[in-house]
Amino acid sequence: MSIPNMNSLRCFYTRANSLLLLRSSFSPVTIPVRRLSSVFDSLSNQTVSSISDVDTKTQASPGAISSRGEDKPEEKHRKAAGSSSARGWDPGEVVMNKKKGKVRTSWVCESCGHSEGQWWGSCRACNKVGTMRRFSEGSSEPRASGGGVASGGGSEGAGLAWLPEQGVAQPLKLSSVIDGITHQQWRISLPGLFGNEVGRVLGGGLAPGSLILIGGDPGIGKSTLLLQIASIIADGNDLAKPAPVLYVSGEESVDQIGSRADRMKIETDELYLFSSSDLQDILTKAHRLSPRALIIDSIQTVYLKEVTGSAGGLTQVKECTSTLLRFAKKSNVPVFLVGHVTKAGDIAGPRVLEHIVDVVLYMEGEEHSTYRLLRSVKNRFGSTDELGVFEMSQAGLEVVSNPSGIYLSQQNTDSDVLAGLAVAVVMDGSRSFLIEVQALCATGSTVSRHVNGVQASRADMIIAVLMKQAGLRIQESGIFLNVANGMALSETAGDLAIAAAICSSFLEFPIPHGVAFIGEIGLGGEIRTVPRMEKRVSTVAKLGFTKCVVPKSVEKSLKSLGLKEIEIIGCKNLKELINSVFRG
Repeated sequence: MSIPNMNSLRCFYTRANSLLLLRSSFSPVTIPVRRLSSVFDSLSNQTVSSISDVDTKTQASPGAISSRGEDKPEEKHRKAAGSSSARGWDPGEVVMNKKKGKVRTSWVCESCGHSEGQWWGSCRACNKVGTMRRFSEGSSEPRASGGGVASGGGSEGAGLAWLPEQGVAQPLKLSSVIDGITHQQWRISLPGLFGNEVGRVLGGGLAPGSLILIGGDPGIGKSTLLLQIASIIADGNDLAKPAPVLYVSGEESVDQIGSRADRMKIETDELYLFSSSDLQDILTKAHRLSPRALIIDSIQTVYLKEVTGSAGGLTQVKECTSTLLRFAKKSNVPVFLVGHVTKAGDIAGPRVLEHIVDVVLYMEGEEHSTYRLLRSVKNRFGSTDELGVFEMSQAGLEVVSNPSGIYLSQQNTDSDVLAGLAVAVVMDGSRSFLIEVQALCATGSTVSRHVNGVQASRADMIIAVLMKQAGLRIQESGIFLNVANGMALSETAGDLAIAAAICSSFLEFPIPHGVAFIGEIGLGGEIRTVPRMEKRVSTVAKLGFTKCVVPKSVEKSLKSLGLKEIEIIGCKNLKELINSVFRG
């Protein structure tokens, strides 16, 4: 065996020593949490005062930015220990260290979260094909010290591996839990017109310690919505003083968020901005700041160092969400999460993500429309029937006071070209909307039928009933149906309006201004009732309509409501509809 040359050994030693010196000289960079006001100052080329240690805020006067030097190590330790005991929780209790060991490969269904030790063509839990995804996870060994509990590394315990033991918790009586608790303690009120609209969708306000997930298409306005919510919470109200709110973004820099806040005229002094993707670092900053609310934008960009996989992966998303859930319940701080969506419109990541959180909200809107709908899909603290309607403007989202005006066009009773227009009353959750149905009957058209916003099978049925039961000779005409402003009419309560619009166009008789239609059409030509008739008619009366055509079976009960400003017209079938509305 050949002996290495001394020069080679000396060269190897010199390189190794240089690498050690370079590594020892490297010091990690600490990214400070900055107030929104300091971001504005930096954007205007003024002196920026950044908060590198946000727990010194308790010693500074409100509204002032700390510019002190670094505290002594013993003083920092004393402050951190004092704040931990005062708040009753510690970042170490939320994110627990996990030893690295063997790597285990698991297959997880991205639809329901079911895990298997080997690959199968379909999920054994939900029976969906092609949803099994592979990921590797480090399994930790049992601790050397006695009494320790090994955190499992399998996918079946992925969400529980990061949670502390709850040995000291004891069952409590319901009466002892709710005794002496007021509504203000159950809910954080959101004042103002915008806050009331969001609070109604949340079920009457923001529940402390809740985990809220907001999803929507890219560019729909999720970050804008959360920035406005953060401003409202930080400003406080008559019952609560202003308090800090931490807005964390893993996609934008602090200056970019500050630029958007400046455009939206948000000047809240208690709003703190932080750009990071390390979840443990985020929770450490939140522990020092003790915010009233925490906002993470987005859950697909944050990660835990101890968890294998990149940010946005199945394991990372599941573990980060479980950690934030523990943080919310332990600190009683509400947490907002932004979730990306897939091409199918579902929130990206494992399906179990929506089961972990308390509230799931979706923002919807047409591609070329400025209106946005905030819909509740899951809500443990309220109803899922609520709907918020907003309009995107240069200053952010604004509440639409009259949502029915979105789907109605201006009508002119003196014009003959308005034949074929009818107004339907539909329900979306607990809110009623008035939408405009348009019909055109063109004799000799090469296209026999074309519909937009209406189910094709439903339109074919209504047209067939009009020909058979009402006696309209429309089989030789091309029929075009459309719902104004891109609205989709999926409720059967719009059947009567569709039939009235077709009759109006075929007879060339415009429907009088101020008439609305509510009812379902059967195959025999009869007009059937639909749910919540009283609420629909009340909405029509409030919007200034003078007549409302309804099924004959509910005419007496609706007249007993005492709505003197509107006339209730009851019809048994389509022939009575034509005689009541289209008589000269």
